[in-house]
Formats: sequence, structure tokens, C-alpha cells
Amino acid sequence: MTTDEIRSELFRLQDKEYRDFQSKLIPTVDPESVIGVRTPALRRLAKQLSGEADIAAYLELLPHMYFDENQLHAFILSGMKDFAGCLAAVERFLPYVDNWATCDQMSPKVFKKHRTELLEAVRRWIASGQTYTVRFGIGMLMEHFLDEDFDPGYPELAAEIRSEEYYVRMMLAWYFATALAKQYDSVLPCIEQRRLDAWTHNKAIQKAIESCRITPEQKEYLRGLKVRKCQQIK
Repeated sequence: MTTDEIRSELFRLQDKEYRDFQSKLIPTVDPESVIGVRTPALRRLAKQLSGEADIAAYLELLPHMYFDENQLHAFILSGMKDFAGCLAAVERFLPYVDNWATCDQMSPKVFKKHRTELLEAVRRWIASGQTYTVRFGIGMLMEHFLDEDFDPGYPELAAEIRSEEYYVRMMLAWYFATALAKQYDSVLPCIEQRRLDAWTHNKAIQKAIESCRITPEQKEYLRGLKVRKCQQIK
């Protein structure tokens, strides 16, 4: 399909009620750029397009005009099977990601098989200073490096991130809450030592306490580590 044909297909799949609902969830995106295609339909279209010979040309046509095109782009990348090609395409796309939804829904399956190379990219992304590139890097650190490939140095890497951007701080809180659920003893020192800014520190504890994977005893201890307004975290 050409770009115009893909866009026409997206409008054919449009759900206006869903568009109006979705627009409220992504405040950084111009509502006029939201077509309103539901995620299952986007995934099906991405799978269909991934097998077409000219899809590479479409992926290079950036920036896209519509939010749904960015979503489609993210899903196509998520299904790519060649690691080097996928990584290059992700790095080309990241500067154009302008919202949390596209950022968080982009999760290439092939990354799981190439964690050593992925870690090098994660370090670049979190050091980029670009809101959604940093958020994506934290997300990949959370998705791929909290289980069998965990190292205590990874939460330390995340704890060094400083940002005033809400969507970076929220992802950091999500990362540490998940890390506490999966690697409690190794990650707890970052919370005890107050390595995060006060807002992120408290939000991470809040999210951890809401998790069913944290024991009642751990939740009680974490409550006692919350920072009060009169306290400061460097």
C-alpha cells in the first residue's frame, strides 16, 4: 500500500466515539490528528502491512500526519524479526514519538533475543534528553532487564535519571514499583537512600503498595519510607 492508501484504510476503520474518548487520554496530541482506530484493528493492519515489500519506504516517511499512523508505525516495528533493521528503524522513529501511548505500545519482540546489544541502546536512549526517547529506554529496561538478566547496576542506572517531564517521572515510578515487585532486596536500597526526586520516590512507593506482588509486610515498610512535604530529596 502507498501512504495515501494506508491513510484511507485508517479512515475506513475509524470509530468516532473511540476517537473522542482516546483524545482525552493523550493530552500532548492534537485532537485533530486522531483518527480513532481501535488497537486490535491497528494490530491487524500492521501485521498485514509487515509482509508487503514496500513497507520500508513507508517507515521512512516521517513525520506522520496522524496519531494513528504513529500507532501503526509502532506496531509494525514491534513485529519486525531482524534485530539490526528493527533497532535502526526504532532509532529513526523515536524522535517523532510525541505521546505516551505510542511510546509504550512499541515493544519489538526481537529485542528479547538481543539483550546485550539492546542494553547499549537503552543507555543511549535514557541519556538522550528527549522525553519519549528517555521514557522508551526506561520501558525497555523494565521489560527486558528485571528477570533473568537482572543486574543491581540497572536500577542504579535508572536512579541517575533526572527530568522535570511528567511522562519520564511517571515511567521511572512505574519502573521502580515493578522492580520492587520482582527484585525487592536489590532495589530497596535505591528507595531507602532516596535516590529519586521526591515526587517520583513517593509515586514509586504508591504504585508498589498497589501491587499484589508486594507482601503486606513490605508494603508497611515502604509506607514508612514516603517523603513528607517538609523533607527534601536531592
